[in-house]
Amino acid sequence: MPRERVADLLTHLSDRDRAVLDSLRELRLLTTELLRRLHFTHDQPTFEGKRHATEAAASVATMRVLSRLEARGLVARLKRRIGGVRAGSSGIVWQLGATGERLLRVLHGEEKRRRYIEPSALFVDHTLAVAEAAVQLRELDRRGAVELMTLEPEPACWRSFLAPHGARSWLKPDLFAITASGDFEDHWFIEVDRATEHPGVVVRKAGVYQRYAMSGAHQAEFGLFPAVLWVVPDERRKRVIAAALDGERGLQRELFRAITEEQFRDTITNAGNDGSQGGA
Repeated sequence: MPRERVADLLTHLSDRDRAVLDSLRELRLLTTELLRRLHFTHDQPTFEGKRHATEAAASVATMRVLSRLEARGLVARLKRRIGGVRAGSSGIVWQLGATGERLLRVLHGEEKRRRYIEPSALFVDHTLAVAEAAVQLRELDRRGAVELMTLEPEPACWRSFLAPHGARSWLKPDLFAITASGDFEDHWFIEVDRATEHPGVVVRKAGVYQRYAMSGAHQAEFGLFPAVLWVVPDERRKRVIAAALDGERGLQRELFRAITEEQFRDTITNAGNDGSQGGA
């Protein structure tokens, strides 16, 4: 994209427009509702210093901005929407458009082009579930429940390390976060589980986490190892994951927790109240 084109586009974008594009770049897929919660909250000032009178007004503003960005090719909607037709505009799923991808690639000095195609239903479901966790963390920070010091989605949260046999290995969480509350700082590796994988896959992933912990790489930088959360849809899946982890001999069970989606906020906000400090 020529520099002149970049400059022209930027003159037509507000700070909030840029923030919307950056969120799509960071989290890959977001519904209209998630974007509203991130950037158009009715109880928070807008980029222009005003407030949306109601949540409904914030929703209307969200769709108006997204439609304008869509007309410029900066964002694109998927054919599939969450919740079907009854969900209305809140269930529309958005990703960067071709022009938006090129613009951000130039602004961030990236050469590698990302291809944005219509993803599979499983990919959409998992990606939006990860985005939901990320949005909840930002909401907790905005409300003062915790201080969100670091939030890294994929691939920024991936870690490479030397396995015991000397080969280079990769740990690929869904999210890495550091939160603070009072005098406590909590580190989290977050795995969003959609109950689509065999429990054995979870156990093997736990083994990768344990090998990464044994490498000492994270502890050398931060002084502790993060708590590893498996965030699951319901209590039944929580029991399945917990039983699979309990049954694996040699696994440092204290590193891992399985929680439901409903327990996610309380787990993050109450981490320092149970004697733990977000890691081992």
